[in-house]
Formats: sequence, C-alpha cells, structure tokens
Amino acid sequence: MEFLEILKIILLGIVEGITEWLPVSSTGHMILLNHFLPLTNVSEAFIDMFEYVIQLAAILAVVVIFWKRIFPIDIKTNTLNENGVSKKLQLGWKKDILSMWLKVVIACIPAVLALAIDTLFSKLSPTTETAIISATLILYGVAFLLVETFNKSEPKIKEISQLSYRYAFFIGCIQVLAAVPGTSRSGITILGALLLGVSRTAAAEFTFFLAIPTMVGSSAYKLLKFFLDRNVMSAPEIGYLIIGSLVAFALSLFAVKFLMNFVKKHDFKVFGWYRIGLGAIVLLTLLFL
Repeated sequence: MEFLEILKIILLGIVEGITEWLPVSSTGHMILLNHFLPLTNVSEAFIDMFEYVIQLAAILAVVVIFWKRIFPIDIKTNTLNENGVSKKLQLGWKKDILSMWLKVVIACIPAVLALAIDTLFSKLSPTTETAIISATLILYGVAFLLVETFNKSEPKIKEISQLSYRYAFFIGCIQVLAAVPGTSRSGITILGALLLGVSRTAAAEFTFFLAIPTMVGSSAYKLLKFFLDRNVMSAPEIGYLIIGSLVAFALSLFAVKFLMNFVKKHDFKVFGWYRIGLGAIVLLTLLFL
C-alpha cells in the first residue's frame, strides 16, 4: 500500500464518518473527493463498492450509541428468594421498540425504487454526475432554508412513539429521492419529517434508525454485485477497506452525538447554507476549470 493512497483512504473515511449523519450528502462528498483527488492502483468496481461498504462502519456507530433504544429484547433477572435460589433469567419484548422497528420496516418498503434510480445514475459520466451533485446540493440547501424560515409552527410529533405508521411510510417514500447523487439520505428524510410536523430531535433519531436497514441493504447489494461481477479485491484494496471503515466508525461516533446535541438548540439553516456554498463552488469548478 502506498503512503499517499493510505492518506486518501483516511480522508475518505473522515468524510464518510462526518457527512453520513449530517444532512449534506456523504455519497456526494465521496464522489466529489474521488473526482478531484482520485484513488490510483484500484479498480473502478472497488471504488464504487468502497463508497457504500464503509457505510457499514458508520452504521455500527449508531448501533453502539443507541443500543438501549434499538435492542428489542428485555432481559430481566429475578432476585434471590428466601431459600437462596439462584437468579433466574427472564426474556421479554420491549413493545415500544418493536413498534419503532415496525415503523422503520414500513419506511423501508419504498426503498426498492431507489435501486432502479441508483442503477440509472451509475451509468452517468463523472462530469455529468458531478453537475447533478452540484445542483442537488444547492436545491436541497435552499429547501432547508425555506422550511426552517417558514415552518414556525410547534411540532405535532415530538417523539418517535407518536409517529404514525402512515407518516413512517411517507418518510420512506421521500427517502427514495436520496438515490439521486448529492441529495443526502439523512437530509431528505429530515426535511420530509419536518414538513410532516416532526420535531428536529425525533426527525434526526428516526433518520438514524432508518439508516440501519437501509444502508446495510445498500452496502450488501454493492458488495454482492462486486463479487457477482467476478471482481476480486487485491491485498492493498482489502487494507484500504479496513482502514477506511475504522476511520469512518470513529468519526461517526462523534458526528452522531454532535448532531443530536446540535438539533436540541439550533435549526438546520447552517447546513442549508453549507450545501449552497459547496454546490456553487463545485459548479464554478466545472465551468471554469
């Protein structure tokens, strides 16, 4: 493994770990980074697979942070009785968490459509794809500013437990748009949830939980496709995947905690302005360089 390539992989892991959970499009950032600072000595198939598979490491961070909120089995231990009988283990189900997972499953149903959209955009040239990323960064940046400026009503849904199954399905339908490069899966689901009257905190949490099956599925699909196309990872590529995943996991721990603390006190306007600024820079780069 070349030192410069390792630095690029570390940078990709940092970008993935931070931007995966912020509403700024991690995939868009990864594509842009690889466009302007491309990896060498790796196959195109590996790059396409790498950008998705290191998301599994980012997902693991959510599982670690929210373990008590997402693990549905209730484990209880009886106390010693008067005869000194040893403790007895009892297992049960946490109904509120099961209900949350049912909402997540319902929201995942429309995700099948995203596969068709992803296939469509995967055939674009790098320049066209970059132009689309620029446009979607700006478009949804403006959307965040508009929603946060004009949507001043008190949220009707302040907890995920108050979210109906119908609204969960609507959020899942909106998530399909994330298949367009530069959209941001977390960004579009948060936007959709805000428009439905969900609080910022509940919207962010549901987005995190929805990411678990969605991103595991997309990563598994890319990994399976990689091997079904008879690709083989070289030793350096395996090393790159491990390094990128470790970095993405570490940075995701920070990013998830940061966003949950941030939305308790602030709105999403700063991310809207960031998206517009980055989109404009990318567009100008395409036009004049």
